Amino acid sequence: MGDEIEERFFAAEDFSNFRARLDEETALLEALFKRGEFSARGDVAGFELEVWLTDASGNPAPSNTDYLERLNNPLVVPELAAYNVELNGSPTALQGRAFSRLEDELETTLAACGKIARDMGLALVTIGILPTVQEGMLKPAFMSHMLRYQSLNDRIMALRDGKPLALCIEGDPDLIAMHSDVMLEAAATSFQIHLQCRPQMAVRDFNASLIASAPMVAASANSPFLFGHTLWDETRIPLFQQAVDVGPRYPSRVSFGQGYVQRSLFEIFDENRREHPILVPAVRDTPPTKFAHVRFHNGTLWRWNRPLIGFDFDGQVHVRIEHRVVPAGPTVKDCLSNSAFYFGLVRGLGLERTPPESVLPFAIAADNFYGAARYGLNARACWVIDGKERELGMRALIMDELMPIARRGLESRDVPSSEIDEYLGVVAARVDSSQNGAAWQRRWVTLNGPDFHALTLAYRALQESGEPVHTWPL
Repeated sequence: MGDEIEERFFAAEDFSNFRARLDEETALLEALFKRGEFSARGDVAGFELEVWLTDASGNPAPSNTDYLERLNNPLVVPELAAYNVELNGSPTALQGRAFSRLEDELETTLAACGKIARDMGLALVTIGILPTVQEGMLKPAFMSHMLRYQSLNDRIMALRDGKPLALCIEGDPDLIAMHSDVMLEAAATSFQIHLQCRPQMAVRDFNASLIASAPMVAASANSPFLFGHTLWDETRIPLFQQAVDVGPRYPSRVSFGQGYVQRSLFEIFDENRREHPILVPAVRDTPPTKFAHVRFHNGTLWRWNRPLIGFDFDGQVHVRIEHRVVPAGPTVKDCLSNSAFYFGLVRGLGLERTPPESVLPFAIAADNFYGAARYGLNARACWVIDGKERELGMRALIMDELMPIARRGLESRDVPSSEIDEYLGVVAARVDSSQNGAAWQRRWVTLNGPDFHALTLAYRALQESGEPVHTWPL
């Protein structure tokens, strides 16, 4: 849903016109999949990093309009709430010193962003959920000034017949709240990892992304607090799924999915068209070959692993995967190390002679994911080892089974050993020490009490040091 729209409100005719275009483009997309006419480049990496604007006290600062005007950088764009902006990375080939290139670019962009923030008396925080955000801060008055967000809110609430959204997350104590708009979504910020696929590997890549989701969220968890409650290690997961709930008559817009992909990623785009109502029928005056309506509709469905249609620099249509399970932060080094672990796992699992999805049931992959979101590195997971299902601790799974797979995957892309050691080493040290962002935040509160402003300021200072989270003192 990255494109702005021209109108907030729509008539029945708009829905009919959008549906006709969506059907036409989906049929055209099916033909492309059947013929395999996608860009063969593949193995291209990218990212999006969502960032909080905060004031001197560590509170969210609803200033993104003024901030973005001053920054004037096309790589940095608004998010749902006026508290957030999104930094985008340039695509780079997943080979050689790919992660150093991505890190250099993100550091440069973030440094420019930080300078403007300081000039405004603000600071940037990369974290899954900002501990100081309060429910009263998440209301339409603090929505970004974009018609697409206002229209999205209108439609979701209309599908719910105006009934407020119910938020219920298990914790200490449980968080139970009612909310009358979709702004709860804005409390969850992420580091979204993109992988452009070679057509012949797209199914394996997507299924591997599903399987990798549990260890990825466990290793990177960074969202243990919301509205003063101690909740899941990665509270973003249940928060986002409930924040845009369209009600019992329709399938969830945020999900882990219904199963592995069998033949092609078209199965998901077809499911989009058949099972999910159109939210924002913004008709575009573009040729069907641009897939504007397929892409816009897909942008209103937030699977934790989402296939995307895009275009290469020369106009060739490509398919890529957006891996959405990873929270923002804590540091640039942590973010790029998470991406190295993801790309290594996907490539490594793709090298397995027996496709992992043929032996690990989808239901178990889903259970692993939600268990990892709740318990982080303390979760237990089921995995297939030597042809047999075994339950083991997440830390042991990552260190003993998955790190070697990720290393082989990166080696297959000619990533230098020094680069693999550097970035996978950060994740391994984090897992070995049991200190991801969520664990550090929990330990800080245990030692210092639930002063979430002080927590945020301490986190912000350590983030600005650039040292990865496993090295952070308490």
